Amino acid sequence: MSGWQKQAPFATAFLVWAVICGLAFVAMPAVAVAQIVAHPDGSFSASAPPESSRIMIWQVMIASFLVVCFLASVILWVTTALRKARHANIRRAAFVTGALNNLTQGIVMIDSRKRIVFYNDRYLQIYGLSRSDIFPGMTGRELRELRARRGLLEGSIDDYCQNVRSPNGQVSELPDGRMILVKQRDLPNGGMVSTHEDCTAQRAMSRELATTKNFLESVIDNIPVCVAAKSIEDGRYIFANRAFEQFSGLGRDQIIGATAREIYHPDAAEAVVELDRQVIKSESGQTRTELSIEYKGANRLVACNRMIARNEHGEPEFLVSLFEDVTERRSLSHEIQGTKKFLELVVDNIPVALIVKRLSDGQYVLANRGVEATLHRRREDVIGQTIESIYNPADAKFIMRQDEDAVRKKGIVTEEHPIQTENGLRLFLTRRVTVLDDNGEPQYLIKTNEDITDRREAESRMAHMAYHDSLTGLPNRVAFLQALSQMIDACKDTGEEFAVLSLDLDRLKEINDVFGHDIGDRLLIEVSRRIEQVASGGVVARLSGDEFGLIIDGEQPAAARALVERLSQAMQREFVFDGRSLRMGLTTGVSVFPSNGRDAETLLTNADTALFRAKAKSRGSVNFFDNDMDQQVRDRRLLHQDLARAIRRGELSLHYQPLTRAHHQISDDHVLGFEALARWVHPTRGFVAPGAFIPLAEESGLIVEMGEWILREACREAASWPKPLQIAVNLSPAQFMHGDLVGLVHSILLETGLSPGRLELEITEGVLIEDFDRGLALLRRLKALGVRIAMDDFGSGYSSLTYLQSFPFDKIKIDRAFVMNLGCNTQSAAIIRAMVGLGHGLGISIVAEGVETQEQLSFLADETCDQVQGYLLGKPGPIETYAEWVGRAAGPQSARALRVG
Repeated sequence: MSGWQKQAPFATAFLVWAVICGLAFVAMPAVAVAQIVAHPDGSFSASAPPESSRIMIWQVMIASFLVVCFLASVILWVTTALRKARHANIRRAAFVTGALNNLTQGIVMIDSRKRIVFYNDRYLQIYGLSRSDIFPGMTGRELRELRARRGLLEGSIDDYCQNVRSPNGQVSELPDGRMILVKQRDLPNGGMVSTHEDCTAQRAMSRELATTKNFLESVIDNIPVCVAAKSIEDGRYIFANRAFEQFSGLGRDQIIGATAREIYHPDAAEAVVELDRQVIKSESGQTRTELSIEYKGANRLVACNRMIARNEHGEPEFLVSLFEDVTERRSLSHEIQGTKKFLELVVDNIPVALIVKRLSDGQYVLANRGVEATLHRRREDVIGQTIESIYNPADAKFIMRQDEDAVRKKGIVTEEHPIQTENGLRLFLTRRVTVLDDNGEPQYLIKTNEDITDRREAESRMAHMAYHDSLTGLPNRVAFLQALSQMIDACKDTGEEFAVLSLDLDRLKEINDVFGHDIGDRLLIEVSRRIEQVASGGVVARLSGDEFGLIIDGEQPAAARALVERLSQAMQREFVFDGRSLRMGLTTGVSVFPSNGRDAETLLTNADTALFRAKAKSRGSVNFFDNDMDQQVRDRRLLHQDLARAIRRGELSLHYQPLTRAHHQISDDHVLGFEALARWVHPTRGFVAPGAFIPLAEESGLIVEMGEWILREACREAASWPKPLQIAVNLSPAQFMHGDLVGLVHSILLETGLSPGRLELEITEGVLIEDFDRGLALLRRLKALGVRIAMDDFGSGYSSLTYLQSFPFDKIKIDRAFVMNLGCNTQSAAIIRAMVGLGHGLGISIVAEGVETQEQLSFLADETCDQVQGYLLGKPGPIETYAEWVGRAAGPQSARALRVG
């Protein structure tokens, strides 16, 4: 029993005793009055009361008895009432105590003296205490110290007391992991009451709810679909995820609390509000729509899902909307549809028959228009059919076996086979490709049938053309080398011999120029026919334009000599075309297996070398290869390799020879310019004469690369001269035939900064002989750049006057052979005199090359030749030799002042 329950009987007894004492005190004065008598003198004496007094005394006594009885009844009633009240209080206290002991919270009450007046069983249970641990009169601090000693109180007692008074209280963790929420409140009487609640499960649930809430918010916040919720009552947004922020371009704090009219364009906002009304009125509480809105200056297509969220009474409370911008998706969908139609159109019109079979049931699921030609039925009738329903049993069995083989190989399987079509029997190429599913299992089989009849025929023709000359029908160089290799393999280790003949047609180029290429082609065909007839089964091939190759077996060199003799006789007969009679000669080079070579390339090369020697000796002659020729060929090849290396490494240099006016006495003022001449000093061979490497460069094609370097270097050097002198550069016919010569000259002029009028390009008549029309067109384009064009070595070749009539040359250079013979014969003087007169008549300057004596110079000056060039005036040398002549300071190697005459 608690303290305040024990004090109730004591208070009742005390009250009864107080009432009795009060009654006795009232009665005593009455008795005293009856026994004490006051005398007149002021004294008092005690005297016995008289009779009346005795009666009065009895009356008083009876009255007192009655009063006492009344008081006794009152006391008895009061005592009984107090007893009943005490029992009621006990019952009430027991009820309250029982109620407090059955609470889920621990309760501790402290009076104004800070002493514990009550604690319930739950409190003891929470902290594992017993009633013996709490002695009567224990203060609240002592109880806290007890808990602290047992590890049931976190931190200091003062902090604990301060924290538990806060509105939220303090949550303490016990050693066993339980969480206790403690709150303390003051009572009006000065005491305090504290509650202790085990919130372990609640805290765990709160954490779980918080985790779940954070997870759901994170999920909703990271889904790529806009999610928003708004209150139906006022239409204001109460939630928006990150996707909605990105779509709207607004922060979440700007969206929450706003309405659609505050976020969207007015038209879009009205559309959103209307959709909200529709979903609220709908029976299902959910709608799916697509909305076209104007947003950020562009029309956007938005797919929306709206649903109503209801409260516990089933009344609409929130509207949740999920929407996403599907503009790109719809555009992509339309693009995909367009692409699909396009691909269907492409597949339907590709020039092959295409059919796709589903392997699970063997049905055809796709067929294009080309299938109709191979299956002889409409493609609509093919879709959904199987092989068995289309082909006869024998064909179906064969096709199924081929399909199964392709599926088993899981790759591309091709085959060629004939198919009967409306155009007759045609050759088709069938390809089978297996398409695998995601698990790598065969899913579809794609089969194409392509009509390759025309292709195979074309390939056959191309194969023939690849190994045969298109004009004569003879084998070409490739076929000839293959036949030669086969002949070598057949004769190897047998001791047998055979000869390789390289034949060159004499004067074919002249015939083409004079009679035209049509006559030349007909001549080649007839020559080929005669050679085949004479060869009598030997291998005959056309190796190049005017060169033929033959392979003749038998004892050598007798068999080769006899064949050459028969060929010469066959060529002596005239060729007649359109009433014109033509004669054709043959020049022949011969190499013999195995003495002149054991492989095809070597034998043919040695035959060509022998042919080269024969042409150099005499047209129409025959020459057999020997070892001396082989050594010369090797030397020539080495020199070619060295020249190519020298061009790449920049080992070439330029020397410059002056050109002057033609006067009896020539000084520095008469220098008009210089001609740039290539020179080569080999690292081991030393100085290589231009006559040795220039022709080699011409033959090998290196002249194109070398000519470009010479032109660029000469222009760069001339652009640096203080005096604006002319610079002359020779161009090879090969440069006119390869690349863009005009573009090259133009780019070099721009690159070096040389004025076009200072550049003089010297050409030989070979430029016009090779291809007159093309050469003439290029010369005109070059002259349009502003450069000067000179005809070099005039008179040494054909020197057709047609060239001078067709193109306005700026200068004609008389070949040195005529100048050298001045004084030796009168013909040279007459020729030079005629050339000078011809040039002046045409308004063309005349230059004489090779002037080496004063007599030659004087003759040219007398004949009014315009310019001269030669050793008398200056030998070719580095530009430093002529530094003073080009306007630079004279160096130690500079030539002295020019004084001739």
